[in-house]
Amino acid sequence: MISNGALPIGELPMSFAFRAWRAFAKYSPWFPMGRIVRGATVNGISDAAVAAYDAPFPDSSYKAGARAFPLLVPTDPKDPAIPTNRRAWEGLGRFERPFLCVFGRNDPVLGRMDTLLIDHVPGAQGQPHERIRGGHFIQEDQGEELANRLIAWSK
Repeated sequence: MISNGALPIGELPMSFAFRAWRAFAKYSPWFPMGRIVRGATVNGISDAAVAAYDAPFPDSSYKAGARAFPLLVPTDPKDPAIPTNRRAWEGLGRFERPFLCVFGRNDPVLGRMDTLLIDHVPGAQGQPHERIRGGHFIQEDQGEELANRLIAWSK
C-alpha cells in the first residue's frame, strides 16, 4: 500500500504546491515544523501534536535535514538520483503482487500521483484504490482509516 507518495523520474513537472514548498524550505527564515504539518492537513492537528512535531527542533540549527529534504527530491532529468529512480520505476512496472493506492484527495503536492502508479504497476489492477478526505499528511487526517483499509485489504 502506498499513500501520498511518488517516485519522480524527472519526466513530469512537479506541482506548484511542491515547488512552493521547496522554495519555502530553502528561503524562509521561519520554519515552524508543527505549524507546517498542521497546515498540510484537512482536519488540523491539536496544539499538543504541533508541540510534539516541534519538540525535536529546539532551534533552527536542528532543522537542516527537514529543510534539505524537499531539495533532495530528484525532479530534474540531470539529477544524479534519476537513474536509480528510473530503475526502481521499471521494477514497479513488473510488480505483479497486489498494490493498493489510498491517497488524500486534498493533497496539492501528491494527491493525483496515484493515477501514475495505478496505470504503471500491474499489481494495482483491480484493487480498491481510493482518494479519501485528507491532505498531504494523510496519516494525521485519516490515520485510523488508512490502518483499517490496509488491514481489510491484506486479509
